[in-house]
Amino acid sequence: MSNVTLTGSQYGKAENRLVRITRDTDRHEIEDLNVTSQLRGDFDAAHYEGDNSHVVATDTQKNTIFSFARDGIGSPEEFLHRLAEHFTSSFDWVSGGRWAAEQFGWSRIADHDHTFYRSAPEVRTAVLVRDGDDETYISGFYGLTVLKSTASGFVGYPKDPYTTLPETEDRIMATDIACRWRYNTSDVDFNASYEAIKKTIMEAFGAEYSKALQHTLFQMAEAVVENHPEVDEIRFSCPNKHHFTSDLSHTNQDNPNVVFYAADRPYGLIEANFAREGAATKDEAWVGIAGYC
Repeated sequence: MSNVTLTGSQYGKAENRLVRITRDTDRHEIEDLNVTSQLRGDFDAAHYEGDNSHVVATDTQKNTIFSFARDGIGSPEEFLHRLAEHFTSSFDWVSGGRWAAEQFGWSRIADHDHTFYRSAPEVRTAVLVRDGDDETYISGFYGLTVLKSTASGFVGYPKDPYTTLPETEDRIMATDIACRWRYNTSDVDFNASYEAIKKTIMEAFGAEYSKALQHTLFQMAEAVVENHPEVDEIRFSCPNKHHFTSDLSHTNQDNPNVVFYAADRPYGLIEANFAREGAATKDEAWVGIAGYC
């Protein structure tokens, strides 16, 4: 008798690099995704006994992803929903799973019909977690670099013998925004909602004076929750991309906050999650998302 018990599992095919060209007319469209499929359900026998009768091969999952792309993508969330519907309805023992996608944005070169360049500064993300009849959609992006050249400061922090950072009420604030938000409904135009939420976040970044990057995260989260009723929760992971005023005294020059040294490391890493007051929490849906968000 073993004293080891299986307490949870999922498996599938990760990072299927999928490019779909729509060529119904001479003016083509491109969709570029990285798709992962993972199934959950009754797989106990596979672990305990090596019985693979319930194991839908990961290669089968890969082939399904590419086959479904033949009929189009739509939004990443809609594509993941189609995969979830297929696997949970085709195999009785598959009770749910986790499907994820990254989407890379392309634009036309000089409005040409069939030439493109990789244009989106950020990578769009989508995750669908299904447990029986319960579905949770978590969307977001990472890699969006933003900067404001003023209207930011950092003062009033505790000082000890190791503190050398001077206080300032006028500094550059820059970060690479990584965020994910949790929808409270599936009745959403996901593409339109994504663009609107990204716009809200970017506008909120520069809308008000920031007393710290933590303060800015709250300002962005507050704007999303107030303006997008379909969102109940949002999480951020943002490095503080430090810009230090360069000392030009050795050349007998002043530096009235115009020349900076952009340091790539080390960096402050600020992370936080915010939720609509009174909204139900769904911590289990976030399991498996690498890092803070």
